[in-house]
Formats: sequence, structure tokens, C-alpha cells
Amino acid sequence: MPSFKLLLLQVGTILIVTRLAGWLFGKLSQPRVVGEMIAGIMLGPSLLGWLAPSISASLFPLASLGYLNSLSQVGLLLFMFLVGLELDLGHLRELGRAAVLISQVSIVAPFAMGFLFAAYLYPKLSGDTKSFIGFALFMGAAMSVTAFPVLARILTERKLVRTRVGSVALACAAVDDVTAWCILAGIVVIVRSSGGDLPIWLMAGGLVVFVLLMLFVVRRGIKRITERYEKRGGLTQDIVAIVFLVVLGSGLVTESLGVHALFGAFVAGIVMPRHPGLSQELSQKLEAVVVVLLLPIYFALTGLRSSIFLIRGAEMWLYCAVIIALAMIGKLGGSMLSARVNGMPWREAAAVGILMNTRGLVELVILNIGLDLGILSPSLFSIMVLMALFTTVMATPLLARIYPEGNAASTARGMTG
Repeated sequence: MPSFKLLLLQVGTILIVTRLAGWLFGKLSQPRVVGEMIAGIMLGPSLLGWLAPSISASLFPLASLGYLNSLSQVGLLLFMFLVGLELDLGHLRELGRAAVLISQVSIVAPFAMGFLFAAYLYPKLSGDTKSFIGFALFMGAAMSVTAFPVLARILTERKLVRTRVGSVALACAAVDDVTAWCILAGIVVIVRSSGGDLPIWLMAGGLVVFVLLMLFVVRRGIKRITERYEKRGGLTQDIVAIVFLVVLGSGLVTESLGVHALFGAFVAGIVMPRHPGLSQELSQKLEAVVVVLLLPIYFALTGLRSSIFLIRGAEMWLYCAVIIALAMIGKLGGSMLSARVNGMPWREAAAVGILMNTRGLVELVILNIGLDLGILSPSLFSIMVLMALFTTVMATPLLARIYPEGNAASTARGMTG
């Protein structure tokens, strides 16, 4: 079968399966993206490759995955831009010092647990990397991440955005995302610098210069598109083209520095003007293609790279259970206790912890980077994917039990301290 026909068949199959799974999980009061993530895993060796290996081999031959990967990388680039665009660090100014402390504990606690457990896992489940510090830092970062887009959708669906719980969770998740991606950028610099492409001082220095230029030069320059937006009364093709060029250019710079193109796209989203109409219209136009078409391809590729059958034996399943437990204790427990110490009632503090424990697609992005860099072995990659799915799936039912909409009457306001 010609490669282009196969590509069309692959994309069509992925689209049908992920949309059906998303619809089904939506009926179960889960975010659609949870169903789409699980559908991607099902298309890999964990289900399709196990039930019908000949069909799996014909539909997703190894030689054809390069085309799918290219499409998914474009989608990821735009997705990370949208993540940066949706972040609103202004929440922190409204909520005060307590929210900052909660966000820091929600990062430090799981990071420390992941870092310490990495010392035990390194000789057993690390990838090709010879850098223990890179492996340990990566495990800490992977444990610390919160899926801001999934969290925001859960809050919207449960009408919790304007509650104190929603405001605190959004603010903390925004800080978590920025921190996690900064840590990840540092890890990539450490790991890739050992390969000899660029010296570490050039990679790190170039990254710092890039971020400063984006924050203080590019940010001012692209403010002009808001004037054009207001003058034209809407989003024009020229404005979209400028945005695409900023995203692609930022990705190209960070990829050339040896960090990752996704980090550049994320920074591009952060520096975009926060004009309500422009941001909303831009998000709506991009999400229609990114979320519906391109991200499901990424879910399928993640599923093809992971397999539940790589987790063999009691010892491996014990590692899986420990990783899930540490991820929950560090993230959910750390966030909840910190929120309680800073004046929130136990029920609201528990709700914040549950929301912060949601990892979703952002976790899958980080894990795939770890696998590509040789930091994670395929077995550990599969374990971490299970952890990401488990902590994401558990969020909605736990939140419904702990903090139902009917009781969510507290308005967004500052906390004591």
C-alpha cells in the first residue's frame, strides 16, 4: 500500500478510535482527553498488538511511523503554545503568598520523592544515558508536573473556576507548568551536552539569552498585533501567520540550542499579548485542528511506544505501585497539607490536592522526551505512562466525592497568611 494511502488510513483510524473513546469517557464524567489518551494506548501493543498482531503490523508498520511522528510534532508544538497562552500568572498576585507557598510545596515534595527513588531505580530501569543526575532530575520533574489544560477543563466542566479551590488550583498549576518546563530544559541541556553537539555553557547561555529576548524584546514587538486585531475587528490571516512564525521561530531557536522545540513554543505562548478577544479567538481556531486531529496522533504514537507487557513479574509491578504511590503522596498529599496549613478547610484543601495530582497529556509529552533522550528505558516509560493515566483518571471521581458542585459556593478570595 502506498505510504500516503497508509498515512490516510492510519490518521482516519486514530481519529475514529480516539473520538469514540473520548465520547465514552465523557459519558462517564471524565474529560474527553482521558479517553483519547487511553485509546492511544489501546492502539499499541498493549491491546491491538496483543489481540490482532497481524492487523497492528499492517496498520502501523515501523517504517511508516516517521510520517505520523512529523504530524504529531507539529501538533505538539502548537499545543505547547496553547498551554503557554492559557497560563495566567496574574492569579498569584490576587491570591497572595499562601498560593505561592502551596505551589512550591506541590513541586518540591513530589520532586524530592522522585529524585530519591531514582537512586534505587537508576541501575535497574534507566535508559542509555550515563548521567545519573540527569536521570534523577528527570524522575523528579516527571513526578512534579500538573496537566494545566486538563485541570482547567475539569474546573470548567464542574463549574469550579470562580471558586477559591479553582483559583488556587489554576494559579498553582500555572507555576508548576513553568517550573517543570524550566527544570526539563535544564535536564535536556545536561543530557545532550554530554553528547558533544554543543558545550553546556553555550546551550545554557543561549537558552538564557533566548528567554530574555522573548520576555523583553519579542513580547513588546508582538503587542502590535492587538492593535491590528482591534482595528480589523477580529482575527485575520495575517495575524495568524505572524503568530505561527513566532511559534516556529521560537521552536527552531531552542531546537538549534539543543534544548527542545517544545520549550520555545511554550515560551512563545507565555509572551503572547493577553488580549481577551485575541487570545480566545486564537485558542478556538487552533484547538479545532490541534485537539481533534493532531494530538490523537501523538496519543497513538505514545501507545505504540509503550506496552503493559514490558511490566513483567512481581518486582516490576511493585516498582509501578511504588511510583504511583510516591506520585500521589508527593503531589496530592503535599498540595493538600500545604493548602490546609495556609488556611483552607480540609475539604477544599483535599480538592486542591486532587486537582494538582492530575498529570494528563503534559506528563506524556515529558515522558516521550525522556524516552527519546535515552533517560528512560522502555519498561520504565510504560510504568510512568500508567502512572500518568491512573492519576488523571482518578481526579474526576475523587473530586465529585470530596467537593461536589452543590457545595462549591466559596468565591475566589485570598487566604490567611
